[in-house]
Amino acid sequence: MLLRSFLLLFPAFIASAVARPNIVLFVTDDQSPIAGCYGSPLIRTPHLDQLAKEGTRFTEVFATTASCSASRSVILTGLHNHANGQYGHVHEYHKFETFESCSALSLPLQLKSLGYRTAHIGKLHVAPESVYGFERWIASRGPHKTPDWVEACKPLFNEKTEQPFFLCFWTNDPHRGAEDDSTAPEELKPNRFGNPATGQTYPGIEEVTYDPASLPVPDFLPDTPECRRELAQYYQSVTRTDKALGALVAALKEAGQYEKTMIVFTADHGMAFPGAKTTVYEAGLKVPFVVKMPGVNGGAVNDAMISHADITPALLDAAEGYDAGKRAPKTLLPVAKLGKGENPGPKFQRYHGKSWLNLLGKEHGEGWDSVLASHTFHEIQMYYPMRAIRDRQFKLIWNIAAPLPYPFASDLWAASTWQAQYKKGLDAPYGKRTVGSYIQRPVFELFDLKADPAESKNLADDPQHRAQLEAMKERLKAGQKETADPWALKWKYE
Repeated sequence: MLLRSFLLLFPAFIASAVARPNIVLFVTDDQSPIAGCYGSPLIRTPHLDQLAKEGTRFTEVFATTASCSASRSVILTGLHNHANGQYGHVHEYHKFETFESCSALSLPLQLKSLGYRTAHIGKLHVAPESVYGFERWIASRGPHKTPDWVEACKPLFNEKTEQPFFLCFWTNDPHRGAEDDSTAPEELKPNRFGNPATGQTYPGIEEVTYDPASLPVPDFLPDTPECRRELAQYYQSVTRTDKALGALVAALKEAGQYEKTMIVFTADHGMAFPGAKTTVYEAGLKVPFVVKMPGVNGGAVNDAMISHADITPALLDAAEGYDAGKRAPKTLLPVAKLGKGENPGPKFQRYHGKSWLNLLGKEHGEGWDSVLASHTFHEIQMYYPMRAIRDRQFKLIWNIAAPLPYPFASDLWAASTWQAQYKKGLDAPYGKRTVGSYIQRPVFELFDLKADPAESKNLADDPQHRAQLEAMKERLKAGQKETADPWALKWKYE
């Protein structure tokens, strides 16, 4: 009894006793914290809910940027994307890439150097391979048949070796897909979010569908038939992704690896709706975050404010390769010398984030009360740099290109949720904003998140909040300086 009481009081002690676990980093694409374990009343996510019972569920976790490539670069380097060079998308003509000097800190390279077998399946969406090199790339079986991917991962789990593995299981869902639901009665058809056509299923996967009329509509979205139909499609895609998590857990148990494996579940950023993805509003940055760690008691709910910049330090910490005092790897990896005229990037010696490993099994952590956010591009046409700093009550957003209208990602512009309101004119409501105020934004937005969680009342011009505004500006400047943000120059020159 005394031993049990000691272990309950000191979960970090237990974690330290579990040497070098296997690590699964399960990252979904465009998923807000909409799940049963996060209080959502209707959505069915039984496998994430169970993982939360066996692990630690964090309630205040944020992407540093609500853009796919940029966010993934932060997850795997522990560096803000304004510093690591992955300013926007990597694919096709967008052509952004991470500085090769980030290879010194890269999570897959660091774990490989520590003896981990490193593998990736699904969506990567960052480059170059010199920074994001995995030992094996596991072929996925169709972008939306995620539960089927697990079969391809089983050889990794069943290898007869003492080497632990690191697996990135990165889904394509619940991202918007290429197809709309042509059966919807409205003129503007909802996106299918990767779901099969109405009445169909993917082979071997039982789809769960939702009634649009029954779904709660988040404050930042309009309560319209078009939005409800897209939310129903989104919910369906989230639930199919949850089935993939369940299949993965079952495979780990079958291989006898589950009790040896740390599982981290999160998303690259919030849901793919205007008002969330590509913004630095709460709906864009807030993500689910559940961590199951061998040896740590489950069921804890932790309110520490952490960001994606903290993932690489924490996972490296679990692998015993992290120097907490320096906020750096115990050993920096060599960076290949490049040819004359090439730009490998600045020399990186420490992470912007820090390890949250000692928070597992706890409800709170001292000193985890602020996060920094940074967005510059999504698609190459979408130059709209924004910087934000958020604490437990206030959030400041600096819209550096504020004279310009806010640019839309192509799929978000086409979304029936947006187009239905846009066609009504600039004064039409969009959540608790208007269409016009969403497009044309002021230089500074200051929100009291306790009084106004929907971020609908800008206090930046309120004389009563002038001192708060100036204090937040100084904190933002300090954060930009600490993370070597090139856009900090805009304070001086514009």
